[in-house]
Amino acid sequence: MDLDAVRTFVTVAETGQFQAAADDLEITQQGASRRVASLERELGVQLFARIARGVRLTVDGQALLPHARELLRAAERVTAAVTPGRRALRIDVVSRRIAPAGILHAFYQQHSGIELDVVALTNADAASALAEVSAGTLDATFRSLRASARNVPRELRSARVIDERHELLVGPRHPLANAKAVTPAELVHHPIWMPGMSDTEPIGYYDDLAKAFGLTIDTIGPMFGIEALLAEIADSTQLANLVGEGSRYLWPESYDLRRIPVVDPTPVYPLSVIWRADNPHPVLANFLEYLHHRYQATAGDDVWTPDWAR
Repeated sequence: MDLDAVRTFVTVAETGQFQAAADDLEITQQGASRRVASLERELGVQLFARIARGVRLTVDGQALLPHARELLRAAERVTAAVTPGRRALRIDVVSRRIAPAGILHAFYQQHSGIELDVVALTNADAASALAEVSAGTLDATFRSLRASARNVPRELRSARVIDERHELLVGPRHPLANAKAVTPAELVHHPIWMPGMSDTEPIGYYDDLAKAFGLTIDTIGPMFGIEALLAEIADSTQLANLVGEGSRYLWPESYDLRRIPVVDPTPVYPLSVIWRADNPHPVLANFLEYLHHRYQATAGDDVWTPDWAR
């Protein structure tokens, strides 16, 4: 089985678009389509169905996805086993749109000569990600450890390195659209919509946030891709979403979406970096030091964190 085709299939499944997958893989959209088409011919099934803003997995595609991911992990283990001293540093940033990806990119810009493999385990829960680090298929991952701090394997280490400040994302007709900043108290009467979550860690965090400030945060319902979410928020007079200060989203200028800082206090999503204590990769130590110094320089006392993160 062509691993490039399998990798392309997984990337399209995670991004929901052939063009976005092609950008991540640094190939053309036509090249991505050809790879997936060849995989479909080999398997004799259709893996994706077209929708208005991209593609969605078919039933066969959903069945294949976990096995395709495992196949790629197995290939990575094979490579690591024969080139342990020269392999790329493998970091899971969870999603290429959020703060860990931006921070890793900034580190790479300062160390552009290193070999780096950026992994995005978007739909993997914390236990699965920690298992990858423990097995050596990942050098590090970023997780909140809300529900898993006491279950971290003994060979792993963790350090809180990111306090991701929240911003309110609203459309131009939302009642708070023209605010320069908003407080948690001002959000009590404005429901927040966070659909598509399956990982218990972020779901639990937003439950904690809602209880702490009396907010209404809806994490129930399907997620049809970030593009569909942004379009609905732009067209709504009521929908609002919480995004991280370091997250990166692009939308058409006509949407006129607003990102409004949340202050007094600023809720933050706490993220820890997790790595193996005995990992000898020469670049990992530099990256951990970079994260430590960055956190010391950016941490503030004007923030709110849930009890389990303090």
